[in-house]
Amino acid sequence: MSTTWDASAMGVIGLPSGRLLRGRGLRLPAPSGPTPDSGIYLLGRIPAPFAWEYRWVRWPDFWLPRDRAVALEAFREAWLRSESERVEVACGGGRGRTGTALACIAVLDGVPADQAVAFVRQQYNPHAVETPWQRRYVAHFTAE
Repeated sequence: MSTTWDASAMGVIGLPSGRLLRGRGLRLPAPSGPTPDSGIYLLGRIPAPFAWEYRWVRWPDFWLPRDRAVALEAFREAWLRSESERVEVACGGGRGRTGTALACIAVLDGVPADQAVAFVRQQYNPHAVETPWQRRYVAHFTAE
């Protein structure tokens, strides 16, 4: 099994537990360095295949996941795998959907839901979680 991300690498966010995840935008060039062991891809339509394991969560741009139970399952899997693997979370631009997912994963890691957006904006991208409904989704997110 491989190691996790370099904490100083572009797009990598450190959770309070010490787990590391990488967020990115798929419309941008892939960051240099190692490839993910697995990924969660938040897109309105199924992505082209990747060379690593991945899950697709149907999630139209600027909106919320079509199936919240599927999203929760993907977030849990990403959180669990990030303990010992390089896990990538990505959407088209790497800010709205990716930031929302990273904030929800931060809640799974123990960040209070009402602080998770601020946490992700500080640790990952100041423009993460773009819409009011994405912010509300995170604020009311629970692991159930």
